[in-house]
This record gives sequence, C-alpha cells and structure tokens, in this order.
Amino acid sequence: MPTMADSLQISTGEVTADLPISEGAIRATGLAAVETDRGPLTSYDPGFVNTAACRSSITYIDGDAGILEHRGYPIEELAEKSSFLEVAYLLSNGELPTEAQLTEWEYQVNRHRLVHENVYDIIQSFRYDAHPMAKLMAGVVSQMTFYPSSRRLSEPESRELNAFRLLGKMPTMAAATFRHSIGRHAVYPSDELGYVENFLAMLFQSQQRVWRADPRLVRALEVLFILHADHEQNCSTTAVRTVASSGNDVYTAAAAGIGALFGPLHGGANEAVLKMLREIGSLDRVPEFIEGVKNGRGRLMGFGHRVYKNYDPRAKVIKKAVDDVFEVRGMNPLLDIAVELEKIALNDEYFVKRKLYPNVDFYSGLIYEALNFPTEMFTVLFAVPRTAGWIAHWTEQLTDPDQRIIRPKQLYTGYERREYVPMADR
Repeated sequence: MPTMADSLQISTGEVTADLPISEGAIRATGLAAVETDRGPLTSYDPGFVNTAACRSSITYIDGDAGILEHRGYPIEELAEKSSFLEVAYLLSNGELPTEAQLTEWEYQVNRHRLVHENVYDIIQSFRYDAHPMAKLMAGVVSQMTFYPSSRRLSEPESRELNAFRLLGKMPTMAAATFRHSIGRHAVYPSDELGYVENFLAMLFQSQQRVWRADPRLVRALEVLFILHADHEQNCSTTAVRTVASSGNDVYTAAAAGIGALFGPLHGGANEAVLKMLREIGSLDRVPEFIEGVKNGRGRLMGFGHRVYKNYDPRAKVIKKAVDDVFEVRGMNPLLDIAVELEKIALNDEYFVKRKLYPNVDFYSGLIYEALNFPTEMFTVLFAVPRTAGWIAHWTEQLTDPDQRIIRPKQLYTGYERREYVPMADR
C-alpha cells in the first residue's frame, strides 16, 4: 500500500504514468493528465464511496475503530461536557469557545430566533397532514427572499450574519411545522429559555406563560442534538456543498440538505427501527426474529452503517440518555426488546462477522417517541441540529481556494451516433 508522498504507477495500453499521492489520495487532476484512446482517465465510483471531493478540517471519522471527532475532540466528551451551541461554535470556528465567546455566540444565535410572519403563512399554506419536512424545506428556502444580503457570499460579515440567522430560526420553523400539523397556533420563541429548552416550549406549550421542560428531558435532547450536529460527508452535507459550489446562499444550500435528509435511506432509519420493534412485539419473539434475519426473511434495522464497521460511538452515548428519558416518561416495553436484540446480535457470529453493530438510529427513535414526538417529526429533529454542521461545511466550501462548481464526470452507456429517422419511417 503506498505511503504518504509516494507515487502510484499505472499503465493503460501503451501509456504509463506516475500519479503523485498526497494526504493518502490521488488528485483527480493526476488521473485527468493520463490520456487514453478514449480521452483522459476517469475513475468510476458509484455513490462516491471512495472519492474525496473536498478537504475538510471539521469532522474526523474512523469507521473501523468507531471514532467520531469534531475538530479533534471525541464525540463522547463533547456530549458529556458541552452544550449544543458550544459544539456549533466549535464546528464553525475550529476551537472551543471561552466563556465570553460562548456568551456572545449564544446571544447572536438567540437574538435571531424570530421569523417573519409571512414564514408562518408559508407553513400554514400546506395541508395540515403534509409532511413536516416539506413544510420545513419551504420555510428555510424562503429565508433567502427575506435576507437578500445572504447572496453576498464574498463578504465574511454577511456569511456570518446569515449563518446566525439560520441557526437561530431553524428551531422556530421546525416547531411551527409541528404545531401546524396538530392544528395549533405557532408559539413565539422566549428570551427566558435556552436553545433546546426554547425549542421544546415552542413545540409543547399550551396555556402557560412560560413552559418549562424537565431538565433531564432538556439534557437528553441536547445530547441528541450534539450527536447529530455533523457527520462528515454524508448525503445531506454533500448536497449542501454541491449547491453551495454554484454560488448559493446558506438558506438555499440548507434546503437542499433537508431534501437529501428527507430520503428514507438517510434520515428515516429511526422510524424503521420503531416499526421493526413493534412488529417483533414481545421479548419471546426476539430469537425467532433474529433467525429470520439470518435466513433472509427480514432486516435488522438500526444495525450497520455505511462508514462504521464497529460500534457507532454515538449509539454508546445515546444509551446513557435513554435511562434519563424513561425515568421521567416511564418505561417503554419496546426498550426491553431493543436491549435484547442488541445483546443477541452482538454475540452472534453472523452479525459480528458482518460487522453489524448498533448505530445512532437504534435508540434515538425510542427517545423521540418518549418525548411525545410523532414519527414524521423524527427527521425534522435530525435537521435542526444538523444545521450546525451544514453551516460549517457551507462556509468551508466557499472559502476553500481548491473548490469550484461541483460537476462529476459520467460514463456514457447510450447509443453511438445515429442517423435521424423521419417521422414517416419510424
């Protein structure tokens, strides 16, 4: 295997070339310099599973070792010791904030919580039973029309201001989609509450002047927000970077991220876990279900990951939050089924050999359900914290001098040139 700063020699037909390797990767320009009888050499990589389209200093993942770090800090430590807005600061600024920096950051985010009344009109123009993600996408992309300065991408001050606006307004719009779905008026944000507690209040406040959640529930949701804040070049983040590469504002780019996250293969996995647990129904049916999976008669949802070939470090953290939530809300019998599934799968050679370990979705749905969220809100709860990562990647994409508009190659598999056939002869 080549080491850093080595070169890789390749031969195609009569052409031989040495391709320089830097940072463990061959630059695409190196491949393009190798001419073949069919044009420059191009890699074919469906899903970009082994293609690095950018350089990033935000998040590091080692899937084999089960490591997730933001700016060098392990996710386990951040989830235990930090607030969500502290992690959001870290993602965007590269360092953990001082007390004064965090106070200023929280002020700048929280002072932008309010949205224009027309945004509520946009959300309420949907049918009550429209999916909240569709309503959220519309609300987010509309922000560009309220803030034309967001298109001034060459101005750092404008980029920063609109990043604050998006981070501050996302919970407000997300809560409004939920309230609309249940036929209730939107709740305005409160300056008396922190970021996560305010979000819960906008969701569930009824007649109280100030609605306050149990601190254990606030902390559990804060931990989930931290765990979902960023995850490297996943589908939605790549969508954000792609849209940003054509010169788009942060709202339009984030709306693209929401669209990607809306797909069941990306953001809907925790819903599938709950469905699976309900179908199993009881502890005594777990062995039967496991055998069915091994014989091709079902899928073990919430296990395995595109990147992680070890225990997802986020899943380990979530297990600690589960206890606090159920201490407040009461035990969910589905949790017993989940724990038994995990216990059997982690000791079964079939799953161990295939490196199928619990991922972040295995327990998150149980927490969301215990917090009284309907399943269609689960992906919205993913999008709110992921906004922090999207903003950081949007900024990095725009400020990286290597980047240009994203435009992958294709391998054409259609007809060669043909003669046009007149209508009468077809």
